[in-house]
Amino acid sequence: MGQSPSGETHGAERLAGVAWFQPFSALHNIESQATMNETLKPNIPVLDGEEILAGIRRWVELESPSHDAAAVNRVVDMAASDLTRIGAKLKRTPGRDGFGDVLEAHSPWGDASEKGILILGHLDTVHPIGALATTHKFRREGDKVFGPGIYDMKAGSFMGFYAMQHFVRQGRTTHLPVRIMYIPEEEVGSPTSRALIEAAAKNAKYVLVLEPAREGNKCVTARKGVGRFVMTITGKAAHAGARHEDGRSAIKEAARQILAIEGLTDYAQGITTNVGLITGGSGVNVVPASCVMEIDLRVPTAELAESVTAHILGLKSNDPDCIVEVTGGMNRPPYGKNEGIAKLFEHAKGLAKEIGFDLQDVKLTGGGSDGNFTAAMGIPTLDGLGADGRGPHALDEQIYFSSLVPHAQLLVRLLETLR
Repeated sequence: MGQSPSGETHGAERLAGVAWFQPFSALHNIESQATMNETLKPNIPVLDGEEILAGIRRWVELESPSHDAAAVNRVVDMAASDLTRIGAKLKRTPGRDGFGDVLEAHSPWGDASEKGILILGHLDTVHPIGALATTHKFRREGDKVFGPGIYDMKAGSFMGFYAMQHFVRQGRTTHLPVRIMYIPEEEVGSPTSRALIEAAAKNAKYVLVLEPAREGNKCVTARKGVGRFVMTITGKAAHAGARHEDGRSAIKEAARQILAIEGLTDYAQGITTNVGLITGGSGVNVVPASCVMEIDLRVPTAELAESVTAHILGLKSNDPDCIVEVTGGMNRPPYGKNEGIAKLFEHAKGLAKEIGFDLQDVKLTGGGSDGNFTAAMGIPTLDGLGADGRGPHALDEQIYFSSLVPHAQLLVRLLETLR
């Protein structure tokens, strides 16, 4: 890990005529106003928080629920257009199974075959079309900025583009080539893009994941693994009044299974289970012949993942006249703070100190991300580098405006110092 980028030149004139970007005279004024800051911290890039927020807003106001491929692709189109303007080399893989496209952008500089830095972000959200106009109106209240998916993770995804743009504007490059990958269905486990992520990671020395910061500017250095299972229970229908004794209730069996599954939760070991979705029955006056449940599992180690997965897949019916079938498995592997991740974190911590904030890490989080895939491959991965805020997936989802510049500065400094 060094302290200076290479010296290739790429002019900022590529951005001429792009209306939403700040004019270069304005950027010059911003830099002039920051003379004192530059004198004190000559390595820290001067960035414009208002410009960053304006770009984030453009992406946020294109709503993009995971299962709406057309909606997600509208954001992909916008990201591709922005990246094309700065000369990035794009590869767009058409979506499948009802999901949007995967967008890869290689920096205008560097050899694509050389191992470099992979930046991961996703463009899908959990919020339905219409949230922007109703429950999640875009608004700014002091330091808080609200919008659907703004925290998880349109803000971070835009910051990846903004960092690459910064180098183009400055006519500078990084020592390592940079690739950004935008995922269309991370919120549902990245089922169609995992192979592409892992293929890209094989050509990366480092992976930077722009998922949101946690609990006050903290990044993520360890994540639990995520398992997803579907339990299907088949009983026997009967009239709930006239022939109740002939029926075998799939929902009654499900109730027993839920208690067993939820009973696997062990906070001391870091295991959590959650039966989050249930459908069953055909009428209130019919003994239910079917019930389907979806189960979420979080575990901190590969060993626990293997043992708890085997237990869930091996669950049997309590009622001999009901049939229980379980499918599924681990969706994202767990990873811990290994030596490579620890070194990358300490490097980032030092850069953050130069910028003026104390970067800490969350020792272990139960939320999964695409960083699970790359870290499990043994590639140094630093996650949670996006905007700080709160309320992922919630009605009050928000970012803190004050986090945009320092977090973008940290990303820029990581790109220019990693070797």
